[in-house]
Amino acid sequence: MDQHHDGDDHRDPGDERRLSEGTAGGAPDATPRTILVFGATGQTGRHFIRHPLRDGHRVRVLVRTPAKLDRDGVDPAALEVVQGSVVNDLDLDALVDGVDAVVCLLGDRAAQQVRPVNTDFVRRLVPAMRRHGVDRLLYQAGGLSAPPDRPLPLALRAVRATIARSYDGQHRDNEAVMRYLTDDAMDLSWVVHRAGIGSDGPSKGVLVRSAGRPSIATFGDCAAYDYRLLTDASAVHTCDPSIYARRAGVR
Repeated sequence: MDQHHDGDDHRDPGDERRLSEGTAGGAPDATPRTILVFGATGQTGRHFIRHPLRDGHRVRVLVRTPAKLDRDGVDPAALEVVQGSVVNDLDLDALVDGVDAVVCLLGDRAAQQVRPVNTDFVRRLVPAMRRHGVDRLLYQAGGLSAPPDRPLPLALRAVRATIARSYDGQHRDNEAVMRYLTDDAMDLSWVVHRAGIGSDGPSKGVLVRSAGRPSIATFGDCAAYDYRLLTDASAVHTCDPSIYARRAGVR
């Protein structure tokens, strides 16, 4: 029940282009790209990395426990694994060097209850991206994390204060990340997906961007949407949730 919503201002899935199709809606670009992923062994991350790998891109991941990484059917030459944790000292310049985009699918409820782990990390990550000319950043937050420009609807505030109250530290951390990006990182092409993740399981459909309340989606569906969102030029500098296309009336 941690991350949910539903609403309007829906985008057609055709507007969400893969890395192989470029970001300007022009001719397909088959040039292999390299994506740096934080949180690749998490419930969304393990689904996410398969999308760029399937499309012929390279993926560099930072993981605490490489043994947890699902490598079945993965070309070892396309997946670069670096052991480490965002809470420790990292050579971010080495991690960011040579990548085309950065994806943050991070979440540690216990750690974020104590301190803003993700905010501290993103504040170190963004300068490293600037130093290496990396422009694109996707950060996944939760649907119960309020965007910087508006409060959560009353119903979602009630959910957050009651049955989801154990996730409050995580949401406060996500909100601090969104404020930092909005206040101090508008020179980068960042996008925040406020995901309404409910559970894993079979796909429930295709997610599209929404300005209202999010759908309660599967980890796999959120990962597929994150991958499309990564090159959706219309999503730059937004902190929107997602909704299933069938609920939005998109076919």
